[in-house]
Amino acid sequence: MATQEILVPDIGDFQDVDIIEVLVDAGDTVSVDDPLITLESDKASMDVPAPAAGRVETVKVKVGDKVSEGDSILRLSVQAGEVLPTAPEPHAGTAAPTPVDRDTLAAAATDTPAEVSFERVHASPSVRRIARERRIDLRRIQGSGRKGRITTADLDAWETGAAAPSDGGAGPVSTGTGIPAIPAQDFSKFGEIETLALNKIKRLTGANLSRAWLNVPHVTHHDEADITELEAFRQALKPRAEQAGVRVTLLSFFMKALATTLKTFPTFNASLDPSGETLIVKKYYHIGVAVDTPNGLVVPVLRDVDQKGLFELSAELMDISAKARDKKLKPGDMQGASMTISSLGGIGGTSFTPIVNAPEVAILGLTRSQQKPVPKGDGFEFRLMQPMSLSYDHRVIDGAEAARFVRHLGVLVNDIRLLLT
Repeated sequence: MATQEILVPDIGDFQDVDIIEVLVDAGDTVSVDDPLITLESDKASMDVPAPAAGRVETVKVKVGDKVSEGDSILRLSVQAGEVLPTAPEPHAGTAAPTPVDRDTLAAAATDTPAEVSFERVHASPSVRRIARERRIDLRRIQGSGRKGRITTADLDAWETGAAAPSDGGAGPVSTGTGIPAIPAQDFSKFGEIETLALNKIKRLTGANLSRAWLNVPHVTHHDEADITELEAFRQALKPRAEQAGVRVTLLSFFMKALATTLKTFPTFNASLDPSGETLIVKKYYHIGVAVDTPNGLVVPVLRDVDQKGLFELSAELMDISAKARDKKLKPGDMQGASMTISSLGGIGGTSFTPIVNAPEVAILGLTRSQQKPVPKGDGFEFRLMQPMSLSYDHRVIDGAEAARFVRHLGVLVNDIRLLLT
């Protein structure tokens, strides 16, 4: 037997991630890929799996600790042939390079006073970068992380007006963030109550949505698409899909149709520069899909949707949805979307107003399709109609563009053959 030091793997551009659950104790026996701890970032919960089978010697972390990539979690006794190489440690007497030093040098190189002033602020490079993008003065924020480190959650709280400035001054005054808070009430005087804490994903999702709602002038356009033939084609695909081990849903068709529509309307496949004067048009077609999980809403991203077939997309959608529910998504799995689809078709509803997932400029909402009478000749014919709700950033997209976009999408799903031309 040999001893293996188990470290936090690559978790993307995140530092000081909360440990919300420790799943093993000293003396436990684990197999490869058994979850050891559960981390919760500002995007999702994720399990850290065992890289090898063995017996847990020592657990070095506890619930409430914060860890980053490379931090030690536990020591594991494994068979000698299964020991995996660990990251090299700094030699004695040699200080490991810190990201703060690199960030300080980068800030000084830009010769921007607002960035240089962050030099003595306790925050990671990623937090500093986000602060610069959002024009937030880090000197005015009291960090909630370990040893006062400023986290992305602190930035979100600051922008939504929930954080107090560290110097005791007034709160943020940038666009939409200085609104008065709703006064607190003692509801217990009216009857029995119960207080339930929101998990971190819901807290951070709420902050992100509040920021988007306050900064993006939302408009929602509603329309319907006739998907009668599309549904018949989907049903006809079932035997082949079962042989391939996939389940083809309407969402797979809409993802494909949306990628094609984005090519026709490139303004929707874009993001507004923070200056508000430049539009960044993307040449890739990655579609985010909102997934409902027990811990809250997460949005994994399927990449290069325009280059993939229905069965491939269906398989990826099944895989990434399972990862979302099992808390196995990595931060990189939820970044880089061109546009997002939020589907409530499995639940119900006739229409809704989805909030734009900024910095995207539009989001497509789908609710349950239903049979409706449609005029035909002198009478009516029942057709399967799919409601579509498109919310968009009115600074980038006007009403006529939105109406044409949704109509084009409806034409594609009405005749799926058009996706092949």
